Amino acid sequence: MELKIYDSLSDKEKYLSESKNKAIRLFVCGPTVYDYSHIGHARTYIFFDFFAKYLKSLGKKVFYLQNITDIDDKIIKKAKEQNTDPIILAKLMTKYHLRDMKTLGINSVTKYASATKFIKQIEKQVKNLIKKGFAYKIENDGWYFDIKSFPEYGKLSGRTAEGAEDSISRIDEAVDKKNKGDFCLWKLKKPNEPFWKSDVLGDGRPGWHIEDTAISENFFGPQYDIHGGGLDLKFPHHEAEIAQQECSSGLSPMVNIWMHSGMLTVNGKKMSKSLNNFLTIQDYLKNHSANSLKLLVLSSNYRSLLNYSQTLAEQAETSLKTVKEFITKLDLAKNSKTKETRSFDLKPFEDKFASSLQNDLNTPEAISAIFSLINEVNKVIWTLNLSSIKNIEKTLKNKLDLFGISINLDKIPQNINKLAKERKLLRDSKQFIRSDDLRKAIEELGYKVEDTPKGQIILKK
Repeated sequence: MELKIYDSLSDKEKYLSESKNKAIRLFVCGPTVYDYSHIGHARTYIFFDFFAKYLKSLGKKVFYLQNITDIDDKIIKKAKEQNTDPIILAKLMTKYHLRDMKTLGINSVTKYASATKFIKQIEKQVKNLIKKGFAYKIENDGWYFDIKSFPEYGKLSGRTAEGAEDSISRIDEAVDKKNKGDFCLWKLKKPNEPFWKSDVLGDGRPGWHIEDTAISENFFGPQYDIHGGGLDLKFPHHEAEIAQQECSSGLSPMVNIWMHSGMLTVNGKKMSKSLNNFLTIQDYLKNHSANSLKLLVLSSNYRSLLNYSQTLAEQAETSLKTVKEFITKLDLAKNSKTKETRSFDLKPFEDKFASSLQNDLNTPEAISAIFSLINEVNKVIWTLNLSSIKNIEKTLKNKLDLFGISINLDKIPQNINKLAKERKLLRDSKQFIRSDDLRKAIEELGYKVEDTPKGQIILKK
């Protein structure tokens, strides 16, 4: 069965195809680094990290490119509020963003490309659009793209040129624009703002949209395989990218598949500092594990709305404890020198897991298959032969690795191990009251003991 992916442009599922000798070229819109990255960012980047790892697990080569917007109106505004330099602020926030990605184990990105390192490429693409008649200049303002010069404008989002102005997502304001939806390609120099010299365009800085197409064209050429990003970028950002790239190159389509991850709300409301529900990645990690955020994100269909809540985070942590307890049991069974002969057939699980992901990356169904496997194995775990136990352990680890989830067994302190051994001796000699007292003492120290046919397992509470 081949991998099917929903394409936002055609509104249909497409089979992923690529040259056997070339890597799949994946571009995902990165952050605008004016503030700390939040869990909405995490949702997008966790999913596409999984996606890249999944493609690699299928034996495919992947070049995963992600831009970083390190010059933008938002950065300039924030820097003024903090009385600092926009370039310094952007560098600091880029550092924090990459730190957050490392903490979350998001490590599949081949190249992070900061906009300010590609000014020449941006300038070249703007010049080309001017030369071909798709751009015009507003004096003392900048160079703008004329959306009516591109008849297909709106084909991704379903919006027309006339309706472009109704978006609230970072539309450039200028009273002298030809059309309200026209967007700025190059903003001319303003006092106390960063700028780059340009003899043709005039000293200034890039608009938001143009950096992405200049960067992607630099690495991938004018046409490539997959473009991803959050649903909130579909209009006007991705619509603008299509217009710029296809007009500049004269080639269509810009990409074969458009992928959009769904929005994230917090307790049913849009995340906002004014609503006091703005949750940065670091805020989340103060109380929860990186594994739980990844499990929380991937337990929801990537295209659906994800409504975050504290309850959802706690459920993810509980699910991870279930997985850890199961792996602890497997470890005990593996090391108990079992002489059992019963085998376990993993094929139904493998088939279910594979078909779930091949069907537009249905991670909730794949994760459900993992927990179904755990439930089925738990019923017979102490009767399985060593070969089956090792195969289950290896298979489970591989599947979790795909989701970026690594389970480390608890290191049990020496005093807890000592109490557990004493408890076992008392229990074996049928001194149940005293053994229960030791169980309670162990629990008060933050651990729990579970008796199995192969011995005790000790877990952190």
